Amino acid sequence: MPGTTKTGVYPVYENQFKVGASKESLNEIADMVSFSVALDNTVEEWNPFDQKGWIRRLMTAKSITISVSGKRNYGDAGNDYVAGLALKNGRDAEGCLQWTFPNGDILLFEGAVFNVTNWGGGDSTTVIPLEFDVMSNGKPTYTEAEDEEST
Repeated sequence: MPGTTKTGVYPVYENQFKVGASKESLNEIADMVSFSVALDNTVEEWNPFDQKGWIRRLMTAKSITISVSGKRNYGDAGNDYVAGLALKNGRDAEGCLQWTFPNGDILLFEGAVFNVTNWGGGDSTTVIPLEFDVMSNGKPTYTEAEDEEST
């Protein structure tokens, strides 16, 4: 609808990902076919006298892991970037991932850990896989999409 931010339901493929060494060098990743998101939350619990046996809780930490799977596409900048991290360790295995939601919101992970979990293999008649986890490393930046009326 002109003049409003998108609303409603969307197919999963309208989520888009870009990767790179920094937010200035982001590229889309060709031939990725699925992803999943896992949130890991740390909740501290305590039992104060004034709650008469009822537990108090406070969420004190969060992390996000995005697992992506697809096919290895040699020559695609995003695909080559991820595959190039397969044998890296330490800070060399860190990079940037940008997740754009169907409504235009963006979640940016800078310094995220790229854990390449499948870099090839499979039956002789299948396409070479590329599978990886992107693990938050500090707080990501969340930017809401601008309403088209305000642009």
